[in-house]
Amino acid sequence: MKAKEQLCSFCGRKKTDTLMLISGVEGHICENCVEQAFKIVEEELGASKSKKKHDTQKGTGLEDFTLPTPSQIRQHLDEYVIGQDDAKKVMCVAVYNHYKRILNINKTEDVEIEKSNILMVGETGTGKTLLARTLARFLNVPFCIADATVLTEAGYVGDDVESILARLLQVANYDASAAERGIIYLDEIDKISRKSDNASITRDVSGEGVQQGLLKILEGTIAHVAPEGGRKHPDAKYVKIDTSNILFICGGAFDGIEKIISRRVKNQEVGFKTGHHDDVEKKDLLKHISPADLKQFGLIPEIIGRLPIIAALEPLDKVVLKNILTQPKNALIKQYSKLFELEGIALSFDDAVIDFIVEKAFEFQLGARGLRGICESILLDYMYETPGKENVKKLHISLKEAEKHWEKYKTVFKAA
Repeated sequence: MKAKEQLCSFCGRKKTDTLMLISGVEGHICENCVEQAFKIVEEELGASKSKKKHDTQKGTGLEDFTLPTPSQIRQHLDEYVIGQDDAKKVMCVAVYNHYKRILNINKTEDVEIEKSNILMVGETGTGKTLLARTLARFLNVPFCIADATVLTEAGYVGDDVESILARLLQVANYDASAAERGIIYLDEIDKISRKSDNASITRDVSGEGVQQGLLKILEGTIAHVAPEGGRKHPDAKYVKIDTSNILFICGGAFDGIEKIISRRVKNQEVGFKTGHHDDVEKKDLLKHISPADLKQFGLIPEIIGRLPIIAALEPLDKVVLKNILTQPKNALIKQYSKLFELEGIALSFDDAVIDFIVEKAFEFQLGARGLRGICESILLDYMYETPGKENVKKLHISLKEAEKHWEKYKTVFKAA
């Protein structure tokens, strides 16, 4: 009598078609089915452990988060951002208190700590975006940069305010719990200021209306976010995001607010001290900024109230610009040296060249961003010609050569 051929009880494969067939009490299983079963068990157990860990934290998304002290945060910022001591101190304390609040949010206490968003005021190129990005990278939390100038009221061409949250969700790999403890840097907040107190026949769809739309997400609300964008994909599945624990850092140049501050400071003077503040320098005026100045500039009182922490960034002088060029871990000189090093070329500069770059950047009043444009102008020909030349191992830039290349390309830089 012919013995019954052994088959895998799961997939039905014959023993001759398998590498291994494991026998049980009343059945068999092949190596392929064992591997598939192992993957299923691993995925299910992993999801179960993750859910249990998440439930323990009750949605904070900070399971493995270690909160550094303000001084530790400051120490890290100093490695990448030069100067702005007052702004750094304000930012470090605000961020520390924010995440301390989240970590203790589930403890039953009588006192409820509210969220404190941050407003950074400073000229272009003073380091507003760099401060926010460096903070997020150090804390290892989801971070995105959004531009307020593209936002419009719902129903008009442009982005809804919820698109900011969609961008953060994408950065967090569509993990809502991770996005809910992230940081959003909203740039150009001054560009959505109210244009005028007078009524107009044309609707200001990118000004006060956008500020009104931002109120709820700044304060904290359950927002329904379409990962692919709101009205452009109306059939998309919406994701619920609680913005109560998202830290909003808003930044803007607020060009012209110095005049508002100056008028207010002078109007406060009485008696023999009149004219005392005539010598107040422009860089010192921002230190005296107040909510009243922001209101006069065009921000509505409701949004000012939701940005209680104001950090003023000082304009950069020549000493700070030189330090920015050479000292940080990612200093521009180090970046260009690395670019040439990848080609096997050692790049060096005369000290006078560094001073020349700083002088031109200060002249154009573009802050730290101006430094890169000037460096590009000086090094453009070298970056074009040297790749592929095996006989070039060293490149030293003298002041005479720097001035020659600057004269050649400065018109392009001015146009930019």
